[in-house]
Amino acid sequence: MCTATSLRTEGEDSILEETLLNGDSRVSNVEFSNEKGVHTVSPYSNAGTFSRLTFSWMGPLIAAGTKKPLDLTDVPQLDSHDSVIGAFPKFKNRLESADSEGNGVTSLKLVKALFFSAWKDILWTALLSFTYTVALYVGSYLIDPFVQCLNGKREFKAEGYLLVAAFFVAKLVECLSQRHRLFKLQQVGIRQRALLVAMIYNKGLTLSCQSKQSHTSGKIINFMIVDAERVGDFSWYMHDPWMVALQVAFALLILYKALGLASIAAFVANVLVMLANIPLRKMLEKFQYKLMESKDTRMKTTYEILRNMRILKLQGWEMKFLSKIFGLRRVEEGWLKCFVYTNAMIDSVFLVAPTFVPAATFGACMFLGVPLVSGKILSAVATFRILQEPLYNLPDTISMIAQTKVSLERIAAFLRLDDLQLDAIEKLPSGSSETAIEIADGNFSWDMSSPTATLKDINLKVSHGMSVAVCGTVGSGKSSFLSCLLGELPKISGTLKLFGTTAYVAQSPWIQSGKIIDNILFGKEMDRDKYDKVLEACALKKDLEILSFGDQTVIGEWGINLSGGQKHRIQIARALYHDADIYLFDDPFSTVDAHTRSHLFKAMSSYDHMACILREVLLNNLRSKTVIYVTNQVEILPAADLILVMKGGRIVQAGKYNDILKSGTDFMELVDAHKKALLALDTVKACSVSERTTSEEGDIGTANGKVQIEENQGNESGKVDDVGPKGQLVQEEEREKGQVGFSVYWKYITMAYGGALVRLILRALILLQIYQIGSNYWMA
Repeated sequence: MCTATSLRTEGEDSILEETLLNGDSRVSNVEFSNEKGVHTVSPYSNAGTFSRLTFSWMGPLIAAGTKKPLDLTDVPQLDSHDSVIGAFPKFKNRLESADSEGNGVTSLKLVKALFFSAWKDILWTALLSFTYTVALYVGSYLIDPFVQCLNGKREFKAEGYLLVAAFFVAKLVECLSQRHRLFKLQQVGIRQRALLVAMIYNKGLTLSCQSKQSHTSGKIINFMIVDAERVGDFSWYMHDPWMVALQVAFALLILYKALGLASIAAFVANVLVMLANIPLRKMLEKFQYKLMESKDTRMKTTYEILRNMRILKLQGWEMKFLSKIFGLRRVEEGWLKCFVYTNAMIDSVFLVAPTFVPAATFGACMFLGVPLVSGKILSAVATFRILQEPLYNLPDTISMIAQTKVSLERIAAFLRLDDLQLDAIEKLPSGSSETAIEIADGNFSWDMSSPTATLKDINLKVSHGMSVAVCGTVGSGKSSFLSCLLGELPKISGTLKLFGTTAYVAQSPWIQSGKIIDNILFGKEMDRDKYDKVLEACALKKDLEILSFGDQTVIGEWGINLSGGQKHRIQIARALYHDADIYLFDDPFSTVDAHTRSHLFKAMSSYDHMACILREVLLNNLRSKTVIYVTNQVEILPAADLILVMKGGRIVQAGKYNDILKSGTDFMELVDAHKKALLALDTVKACSVSERTTSEEGDIGTANGKVQIEENQGNESGKVDDVGPKGQLVQEEEREKGQVGFSVYWKYITMAYGGALVRLILRALILLQIYQIGSNYWMA
């Protein structure tokens, strides 16, 4: 992002780092949500005990969903406890305090910070899990006395009624504790995922340039989509490891009461099942790590190919790079198969366990001569049946632990990457000095390990209100000079002071996918008079009049439905509207040029128009501001109060236009080169006119037709076609309403092997139920 960086002031603790348009451009997310039409807070935050116990606070939303399809405006906002606005600052502070030793963020520190961000809810779910486990085994414990009661062996008259009441209460407590446990765990998982996504995004804004080389946007997005999601999903399995141990302990106690020493066989059988899983778990963790690495590589390559699709189309390289993606997919598929096969082996071990454990236990009973009466057998069978679920789920828990461990290590490694130097720039208020920018003995380098600095011996003092032009040949360090003022270029030595706020206009325009007005306001409140003046200064009013929706027009991804000049003017308008103290322009009109000989004259006319806008902005609208602009266009240099000529990373000349024009050769070379370029363009223009005249003489009728067509195309180049419906160039995604059709399910069923696997699975499930019912019938 060219328009966002990490210039932080002392004592600042914001959710996201300030943008470079960092005057007072702060709008809370709550206000932003209100603008969307979402004014209500979730009923859960104000719900009473009965409402929370029965989940009746969901009633109004469910009722609205039965009447019409739900929109975003129908969904209430989260309160500060559950939203990232309230939770993220505390989480970030905990993580930074845990990292106070300076060893970097580790997966253990990250786990601690995540735990303390929701420790009350985690302890509450632990209590609910314990209650659920106890209530789960009440029934199997009471089966033996209940059977004895039915056989006439009653200790008191109302024993049967009390046992039935105990069964009912235990089942009610089991259901309520299970539902609320899962709800709270999901709540914790969503909050932790949001915290990690915000932390990863926040880190992405402050990464140093060297760190960005190894972590592209695609890889960072993968951290958010895959790794943060997996850590959030782990909340469902958070308590399963100790719950399995607790359930095994309860089961052994009940079995010991019913079967005596034969319960030792059940314990040994469970231990063997656990031990068989240890080597498989290590293999699963290894394959998960390899799988994520291959996924990162594929995502990075896919992102780069999509980003540069125009070049691939022009060169005809589509199939070559498509085969490269397929190759990366095959590598990822290989690691995925290893992961799935290992997971299947773990599942096989635990699927055998529910049969292996009872068989070993009852075999021990026969060997030891333990009497098997109906009550004790039914109690043992019920206990084994309850124990089946945790044993079935244990493979998923182990798999999730392995995946979460890998994801936490990957996120921690990303958070350990080097940030931009926070002390590279000393930020001071604008009114504290007459100076706007001051650099003393500054040496800067993109590669800190390189013996040669990128910028060397920079000494500069710029007063408030000055206009400074920076020029030089390609590779002389002009853009790097602006980067050092932004704090993105690492500082080796020297001091750099900025007095006031900063706005940056990049060489390649940065446009958000959204409305034009949102791109200009960029989070600030609307001031209509100021807004109109900015549109007038940037010559955007005519463009907005042409567009059907004016400044409400939705811009596509990367501003794809705008011309290059329009995108440049929108980002200049954004900078002007934010009313910063210091403005940095990185040759914003360098891309407005002729791409083909036939359109050369037309492109140069557009360029002259953009140059006039730049002069208007610099001379009139930013007269009282400090402006640093990089350019090699000689015609706008005389307007500068100071011209800096750069060469080899050094400022070799500094002064006014006429002074340095007489005193040095470097600036003279730039001026001469520019004059030669203009002369060449005039020659090309003359040739173009001559060729057109010759063509008209050869075929007047045809030429007139072509000229008429070209004129019409030129007049209509920026207009929206009046024929046909007028709508946004970018429209909201449509969605189907109602129930999901059977065709969707059928397509899903028949996608793999024509549906053969689904038929096999259905048959297996039917046989499983038949065998279970037959086993229960035989046992009864």
